[in-house]
Amino acid sequence: MNGQHLRLAFLLTACIATSGSLLDAAEWRQFRGPQGLGIAPGETLPTEFGLEQNLVWQTQVPEGHSSPVLTEDRIFITAYEGEPGDEKLLTLAINRADGKVLWRREAPRPRKEPYNRIHGPASTSPATDGENVYVFFGDFGLLSYGRDGNERWRVPLGPFANRNGHGSSPIVTDGMVILICDQDTDSYILALNQDDGSVRWRVDRPGITRGYATPAILRPPNGPAEVIAPGAYRLVSHDLETGKELWWVGQMPWQVRGVPVIDDGTIYFSAWESGGGTRSEDIPPFDDVLASNDADRDGKISPQEHPNPNLRKGGSTWEDYDLDDDGFIDRRDWQFYRGRLTSESSMSAIRPAGARGDLTDTHVLWRYYKSLPNSASALLYEGVVYLVKDGGILTTLDPETGNVLKQDRLRDALEKYWASPVTGDGKIYMTAEDCKISVLKPAGQWEIIAVNDLPGNCFATPAIADGRIYVRTSEAIYSFGRTE
Repeated sequence: MNGQHLRLAFLLTACIATSGSLLDAAEWRQFRGPQGLGIAPGETLPTEFGLEQNLVWQTQVPEGHSSPVLTEDRIFITAYEGEPGDEKLLTLAINRADGKVLWRREAPRPRKEPYNRIHGPASTSPATDGENVYVFFGDFGLLSYGRDGNERWRVPLGPFANRNGHGSSPIVTDGMVILICDQDTDSYILALNQDDGSVRWRVDRPGITRGYATPAILRPPNGPAEVIAPGAYRLVSHDLETGKELWWVGQMPWQVRGVPVIDDGTIYFSAWESGGGTRSEDIPPFDDVLASNDADRDGKISPQEHPNPNLRKGGSTWEDYDLDDDGFIDRRDWQFYRGRLTSESSMSAIRPAGARGDLTDTHVLWRYYKSLPNSASALLYEGVVYLVKDGGILTTLDPETGNVLKQDRLRDALEKYWASPVTGDGKIYMTAEDCKISVLKPAGQWEIIAVNDLPGNCFATPAIADGRIYVRTSEAIYSFGRTE
């Protein structure tokens, strides 16, 4: 290759790299943006904003807790509207420039599965490949629409055994749409071809019950790319191309949420659930429970026979024990019950380094057990881990050691935190349920520089791109940017 060709090749490579970085800056393609990290490239973002300040536009939208995702010119959300129990399931495309709703499409709803009163039937966030959008509803399955709103394909899934409804969001990578379908029975992870919805692979997860986590992708320098799929009791790695289980880390709590954060080969994941931490010897084996409580000797425990007197009347928590909903506690139910109580909530740092099998005792760098988020994912930014807990308790950790750097409350923003923290332009945005959004100066010894207040409630995680922050509330979606 002569000098002129070398210069041409260099310029072409530089052009491709520049256009790629500009594209990343203009888009936010999945829950929590690129790789689920919650980090936007350098932008000029507002510190103070509201109905009277730095508002570019606002648009009323139907109810729903899914977080917005962005292409260069569109916003996609899912939503529902109508009378309780008879809601329509919707996908909306919104113009990023002016907030105009470009189209809305109704998904089939062949069933109405139960869901937790906190969220509703449209809580999973869409994903996009930059043109098309991919949405999941627990009451139907997966659908894909083109940028013009025309349906590309649909894949019915379920019904699902998940009493709280689904909260896992799909991701799009390497020509596939990947979705975790964890439930009380028959959990699995699924990969579909993004072009036509055909099944690339589907792998059962028999040791896992209900959960609401979104997967992330680990790309080791040597070896296959991996899907990191948190689940109840275990965080599992699957081969991206085949779905084969590669390794796992145990001692995870029940009902995990959020998305793992991956940085330089290390996986950071925060998982919290009430209970846990009980010694296994304090919970008798199932055979001992049968010997003491199985009055009719049928090999199962009815509500009247259960050793916990609070459950003998078949109270509301019985459904959390009776996973297959057959009215009895069998051996499998009891094993998962023991797992719930013996596992502990924690923030974990895991470095698999190409290993295989059970890595619980060998590849966990550290665990942190206090002041953990209920729902919000961790944020790792500029060498600091951020965890925000209900009540506005914000903790920063050293990612190398797990040591606490600072812990304090976010003043004037003390509600629950369902949305995950995001960052851009050297600012961190923390969104409370009452739509008080704290803006922080990032550091181990973080500082609050502003607290913004919007009407309504906030469950969705904001999206950031191209100098704008997009906030979805229970009433509307807003675009904020520096308008002064």
